[in-house]
Amino acid sequence: MLGKILLTIDALILLFAAPAADYNETHIFNPAWKPHAKFHCGQTITLSVVLGLATLFYTWLPSGRVPKSDPVPTPAVQVERRERVKDSLRTAGFLGSVYWFAGLAAILYPNTAGTDPEFGDITDFPQGKMFPVFAGLAILGAWLETRRLR
Repeated sequence: MLGKILLTIDALILLFAAPAADYNETHIFNPAWKPHAKFHCGQTITLSVVLGLATLFYTWLPSGRVPKSDPVPTPAVQVERRERVKDSLRTAGFLGSVYWFAGLAAILYPNTAGTDPEFGDITDFPQGKMFPVFAGLAILGAWLETRRLR
């Protein structure tokens, strides 16, 4: 269950904290930004929300639950259900981490910075400290849950 909790925390950060970090005067309402830069900011906000929803969906997908009316499943059916749940959790781990890895890779593109000059030193990269932690929540959560299902 700890793994699902970590995946859920990551999904909630994707749903609320990541968009909040961009939906303010430093990003989408920044008068210095050109409309096309704001377009990509909107794209990033939407991507974060979609990935957060997908992470929640695959974390809590009830693919392994058996209706009470079903007869006792055979061992082969139990293995199949367990594998389906593991696949869902691995998918949740991937979806919950991809946004954060993309954010880390973004600094590698030409003329990028972690902050704009009016909000801090452009050599700062605060995302470099937070994003690996958030990606780690998703990966560790998926790993813990799939390990528990062995």
